[in-house]
Amino acid sequence: MRLAGWRFNGELPDLPKFVIAVAPHTSNWDFVIGVMALWSLDIKISFIGKHTLFHGLFGRWLRSLGGIPADRTQAHGLVGEVVSAFNATDRMILALSPEGTRAAGKGFKTGFLHIALGANVPIVLAYFDFPHRQVGFGPLFMPSGDIEHDMKAVLDFYRPMRGKYLKHWQQTP
Repeated sequence: MRLAGWRFNGELPDLPKFVIAVAPHTSNWDFVIGVMALWSLDIKISFIGKHTLFHGLFGRWLRSLGGIPADRTQAHGLVGEVVSAFNATDRMILALSPEGTRAAGKGFKTGFLHIALGANVPIVLAYFDFPHRQVGFGPLFMPSGDIEHDMKAVLDFYRPMRGKYLKHWQQTP
C-alpha cells in the first residue's frame, strides 16, 4: 500500500464476524486497491461478485480470495444464504459494496443491512478516498431494523466521500 502511495485511516475492529460496507464504488481500481488492502492487513474476507466473473483461472483466483458468485439477474434468496453462512461459522468478514455496481444507478441497495440484521453482526463503514489516497474504516454500525433510518445514517457517513470517478458516485440525496 505504501509503495502505491496509499495509507489507512482508522482500524478494523477485532471481532470474529462483521460486514464491511465499502463505498464509493466507481471504478475497477476499487478492486485492486481493496486486494492490496487485504494483503497489507493480512485478513481473509468473503465478498459477493457478479457470477459472470467466476469462470476459468480468474474465477478460481476470485474464489481463493473469498469470492462468492451471485447471479443478480434473478431473485433467489442471496440474503438468506449469506445469513446462513454467517450462522454456520465462528469467523466471517463479508465485504460488499452497498451500491452493487460501479456504474451510476439507483443508489445504495439495502441487502447489506438485511444481512447484518439477520446475522446479528455489526457493519464497518469503509471507504476508498481517491483524492487523498486513503482506505478508511469508519464507525461500527449496528443496524436497528428501521431500514429507512439506517440507510439515512449510512448515506450521511458516505456523503463527503469521493471515489475515482465522481460521475459514477451513486449516493442519493
